[in-house]
Amino acid sequence: MEWHACLDEYEKLVIRMNTPRVVIDNGVCPTATLVKVDSARRHGILLDAVQVLTDLNLSIKKAYISSDGQWFMDVFHVTDLNGNKLTDESVISYIEQSIETTHCDRSHGFNGLTALELTGTDRIGLLSEVFAVLADLQCDVVDAKVWTHNGRIASLIFVKDCNSGSPIEDSQQIDKIEARLRNVLKGDNDIRSAKTTVSMAVTHTERRLHQMMFADRDYERKPILEHTSELPAVTVQNWVERGYSVVNVQCKDRTKLLFDVVCTLTDMQYVVFHATIKTSGDKAYLEFYIRHRDGIPVSSEPERHRLIQCLQAAVERRASEGVRLELCTSDRQCLLADVTRTFRENGLNVTRAEISTTSDVALNVFYVTDATGNLADPKTIEAVRQKIGLGNLKVKQLPSVYHQKAEPEEQQAVGVGGAVLLSLGSLVRRNLYNLGLIKSYS
Repeated sequence: MEWHACLDEYEKLVIRMNTPRVVIDNGVCPTATLVKVDSARRHGILLDAVQVLTDLNLSIKKAYISSDGQWFMDVFHVTDLNGNKLTDESVISYIEQSIETTHCDRSHGFNGLTALELTGTDRIGLLSEVFAVLADLQCDVVDAKVWTHNGRIASLIFVKDCNSGSPIEDSQQIDKIEARLRNVLKGDNDIRSAKTTVSMAVTHTERRLHQMMFADRDYERKPILEHTSELPAVTVQNWVERGYSVVNVQCKDRTKLLFDVVCTLTDMQYVVFHATIKTSGDKAYLEFYIRHRDGIPVSSEPERHRLIQCLQAAVERRASEGVRLELCTSDRQCLLADVTRTFRENGLNVTRAEISTTSDVALNVFYVTDATGNLADPKTIEAVRQKIGLGNLKVKQLPSVYHQKAEPEEQQAVGVGGAVLLSLGSLVRRNLYNLGLIKSYS
């Protein structure tokens, strides 16, 4: 560590004490890489560490968190999405540098863009209307994430001016964008809760989506559609002798699960003092010992009920069901408007979306169901692919229910349509490219 010439020895000691230290070990565990973090305790330090790992799309198989007094220690057992240890030195170096840099910038890639935050009532065709408005207002969508949950939608869209390629800063244009999008979100029955915000400030996209849905109180709303998957089991009990509230979460394991739970606890102003995370097969078991930032555990039944609701919502938001479609094609104006209009015209509803553009190539992921939230008909999926282009839009993932219920001829039709398993290696390379660790992901 290089020191500024004006720092005295006491100031250097304070910096050393407050800078997280990271050790990455491939020798202890035969099946995973150990990432060990220790530092002075501060609110949000656990989330910072988990965020670095999940931004690389790494899978956290186990974790042990302990906070002894004012000191904080974590051990994460991580693999890549193929289940392999981490061997790429650029990835290891990035983890070390990012966690060790206090308050490091996580917003790389979005500088020079204007951020649009949208929340409202979800309905079929809504995304089509949003992207059509943006195209009409000469807004080029560079990156976006869309989540839906309990009949609500939250979206963070990063745009630039189509003509100049610069962020949109003109106040009149910003007012026009906000007004047009607000009218779309209101529809016929969402006059009060529809919200549109334009900002030049950039934050961590997925954390912001959690905050937007939390502020929208999606956790209090009843699901419009019946769940086809098992709901997460969440319990909160007080350990009176030690002054902790013990939170247990059991659900299906998936990537970024720990981030979603820790993000919600942090934003609800709870501090994690100890935690154990384990996975077995496709199940995840998470246990947290928490207190509120004022040092008091959960102190009332309404607070306990609200915490359970919020954690269940945090787990469910990213676990959207439906057929995963991946669009890879040359970027052009109105591309998203055209694609989502085709979805709408064929009765497909987008439950989650991830939009990105790199070097004039659009890389978009959509999760779709039919209009009622049930499994989309494979014939409908094929009709959409024919319209958009078989080589451009591919089926990357089918819900397990398809494999359980599909008739042989339907399975054959999907096969002819080009159902392909997602290349996990390309996904990791894409994340490394976006983080600036490699020059190409092809």
